[in-house]
Amino acid sequence: METKSPFLDTIFLLRKEECITLFSSLQQISPQEEAEAGDYFETEFEKERLEFLSDRLICNKQTAVWAAKILYHSAQLYLIRENTEKDIENLIPGFKGTRDIPSILSADMSLRFLPQVMTALHTVDPEDALIPMLENILTQFHYSGIGYDLDLKNVNWPEELKDSTYRKLYLERIVEKKDDKLAEIPFINKQLIAEFGMHKDAFWRELKTITEDNNENV
Repeated sequence: METKSPFLDTIFLLRKEECITLFSSLQQISPQEEAEAGDYFETEFEKERLEFLSDRLICNKQTAVWAAKILYHSAQLYLIRENTEKDIENLIPGFKGTRDIPSILSADMSLRFLPQVMTALHTVDPEDALIPMLENILTQFHYSGIGYDLDLKNVNWPEELKDSTYRKLYLERIVEKKDDKLAEIPFINKQLIAEFGMHKDAFWRELKTITEDNNENV
């Protein structure tokens, strides 16, 4: 699938092999590349949609491309920082669309890899100004940040997870990542315990049961 486009080649390689190629310079992403990326993500979304069996969710191509550009630029900025400070807000723009389930899942096709980039950036320089910018994005799209320590104290969880498909995906990723911090939020903990039923120990033996009244471990 190599295209000689650093942006597209990065996306294709990341989605296929879960690795990123770092280039020696930052190049402008053309409208044609964005359009090709949008078509690609639309196809990928359809593949992933088969796993959560919902025919009412469609890919938000604009959000998917925005997220891919965030990931691509973040990865390249790990290596290339000379003369980039003045452009960093253009390279890492905030989300300007509507945050709904299709946009969350569309962005996730790229943003699920962002925590690994952020961990690498933090290893090089914990004070890197890029890190809080990326954390703000992941806080907004925290489904992609499960497993990464984010400040989610302002999330209204019953409202956030009211959609049954999204709730199922969210809980499954918490279990996959063994995210104790999220799993011990009373609302989420109750959902997980109910899902596990008698088979809790088979899924997550170490998971504590949290009482909602006093937030103490049982």
